[in-house]
Amino acid sequence: MIHFGFIDAVKEKGKNAVIGEIKAFSPIKGDLLRGRDPLRILNAYENAGCVGISYITARSFNGSLEVLKRICRETELPVLRKDFVEEKAEIEKTAEAEAEALLLIARILKQRTPEFADLCFEHGIEPVVEVFSDEDLVYAEKARVVLINNRDIFNPSDINLQRTFKLAPKIKGFKISGSGISKPDDLKVLKVVNAVLVGTSFMLADNTEEFVRSFVEARL
Repeated sequence: MIHFGFIDAVKEKGKNAVIGEIKAFSPIKGDLLRGRDPLRILNAYENAGCVGISYITARSFNGSLEVLKRICRETELPVLRKDFVEEKAEIEKTAEAEAEALLLIARILKQRTPEFADLCFEHGIEPVVEVFSDEDLVYAEKARVVLINNRDIFNPSDINLQRTFKLAPKIKGFKISGSGISKPDDLKVLKVVNAVLVGTSFMLADNTEEFVRSFVEARL
């Protein structure tokens, strides 16, 4: 099964499946772009060997659909749009931006998650269902791609990689671990998931391409 364009890249021998996130702002760390063009970050991720790109369009992260469109036009890598989606109209906007995937947060959508996922498929978009706890798993039972968020979105300072190790064995399909991955040693989570998503630590690196490559090529 090929989900969100990652499987072939995951199978590439000697490479770790790393999704690079372009994040303009962090509620905790502040300005992450530091005057840089997002496409400069994109190029660094591509050159370093990322298997996919994530971009946060949420206004609280200083994101925008226009930047998402630029990213989608400029890369051949699969692009995941991340936002706090609560309205179906956002699915159409994601399709118009030509992103391959859209994040659906189970803690927000709850029982509406499967309905939103079906609508994503109708628009040619891969729904990526985000889970945080056992309570979320019921809404992700049929999801083909699941993102385990190690961070509590309602308490951003609460980050624990053990959430991945706890939830991953209970999830079928393609699994991604995100948040709290800040150094190559954290890639130990790849023992239980197919890919990792890294944002803030990449955005803060002095030499983005070199730092990202250290994750992609790290020996586990």
